[in-house]
Amino acid sequence: MTTVTRSGVVPVTTTGDPVNHHQMMNDGRTILQVQNSGSTVARTVTFRIARTVDGQSVTPKAETVAAGVTEVFGPFPTDDYGGKMLIDVDHAELKLTPIRVP
Repeated sequence: MTTVTRSGVVPVTTTGDPVNHHQMMNDGRTILQVQNSGSTVARTVTFRIARTVDGQSVTPKAETVAAGVTEVFGPFPTDDYGGKMLIDVDHAELKLTPIRVP
């Protein structure tokens, strides 16, 4: 997790792992930059929602990132996504960069 400063920072990027999944700390001020490094196929990133409604799991939020495109998602309210966010990707072409805005 990279915390933004006025002095500037170099964000740390992780290659997506469709088998072992991902998690990141979330304090409600976290955003996630997702880059699809592929050149031909759109890829999907899925944000699992931590809370339940009437004891039932809430459907995860899936977003498609077009080939060669970088998108930024968030912030993620802790009441919905939890303090430890669970993130799934469908392919290693997705590069994840979590960023915290102070």
